[in-house]
Amino acid sequence: MSVKIVIAPDSFKGSLSAAQVCAAVEAGTRRAVPGAEVLRVPMADGGEGTLDCFVAARGGDLIEVAATDPVGRPVKAAYALSGDGRSAVVELAAASGLPLVEDAPDPLGAGTAGTGELIADAVRRGARDVLVCIGGSASTDGGTGLLRALGVRFLDAEGAELPPGGAALARLAAIDDSGVPDAVRAARFRVACDVTNPLVGPEGAAAVFGPQKGAGPAQVRELDAALTRFADVLDATFGVRVHDLPGAGAAGGTCGGLVGLLGAEPSGGAALVAAAVGLHDALEGADLVITGEGRVDGQSAGGKVVSAVAALARDRAIPAVALAGGVTGPLDELHGLGLTAAFSIADGPRTLDALKAEAAPLLTALAEQVVRLIVGGRPPTPPAAG
Repeated sequence: MSVKIVIAPDSFKGSLSAAQVCAAVEAGTRRAVPGAEVLRVPMADGGEGTLDCFVAARGGDLIEVAATDPVGRPVKAAYALSGDGRSAVVELAAASGLPLVEDAPDPLGAGTAGTGELIADAVRRGARDVLVCIGGSASTDGGTGLLRALGVRFLDAEGAELPPGGAALARLAAIDDSGVPDAVRAARFRVACDVTNPLVGPEGAAAVFGPQKGAGPAQVRELDAALTRFADVLDATFGVRVHDLPGAGAAGGTCGGLVGLLGAEPSGGAALVAAAVGLHDALEGADLVITGEGRVDGQSAGGKVVSAVAALARDRAIPAVALAGGVTGPLDELHGLGLTAAFSIADGPRTLDALKAEAAPLLTALAEQVVRLIVGGRPPTPPAAG
């Protein structure tokens, strides 16, 4: 019997990486159907582990670059470049993340230049499809630091370059993108974004996320006004309105800046990672897809890996099963998205620490039983006539 099974899980955080989950599930799958064609596609939702998943699926390397942290200090950061050099994944948190400035938070002056330096290096090496995973930002600069590193100039009324940071955007009078290299203009930018906050207003970048970066009430108002000015000038200059664009407020407004100046395409992180690692092609002709994450519950339907994989499986009429450390309902929304069933690796009363310690063998045992039920019980394919 010819059987194709695709394994596409997220990591079990604190226990197993996505690649380790794939290995454990494949071991159980081969116990059930030794001759199965098994494809491993480690997944992530645009956050931690995305770079490793990309390299595992597409080949290539992690490229370390000397960059700038959110307050202008030197930092080493890495991004992923595919084996053919045409695609790259950049995590904003690598060079522009909040943990980098725990010792020196600067809600008004922090910026995203380091992320732009990573992108610029990837484009110089030939990348023309760049996935930017945003989240965990230390700044509220609308992505202007990132864009500066790619050749954009942000000018005041006297034609002088504005200093870094979101607060300075209150004096923004003009945006000059004439220095952006042709290679950057030719690249396709996609933004892994799992929030729907607009750029400005009571639900915007400054109001909702500014306090997490150390901004007090007066600073939140200052940053919101500055981002509004930024959005106004973007609209007047390029005809792109990002004030109330869902998701534009992600990562201190970085999503809004990328959309406004680079035509970036925002989407859910897991869906974009699925496209970047080739899951769509891997699923063609599959008989079963096995996904999973540390916990499957009602929140998993909100753009997590399980929901993205289930939706792709549904579109191809493939059964999709999630294996998880814990499963709690209701799961109606996940089932509606295409998830066939979800199972916990717990084989009896266990502490969380015990589950984490034994996650790999428990996954292997559970995967074997799931595959035996769904695939092993199928009637054999009849021999061809003649």
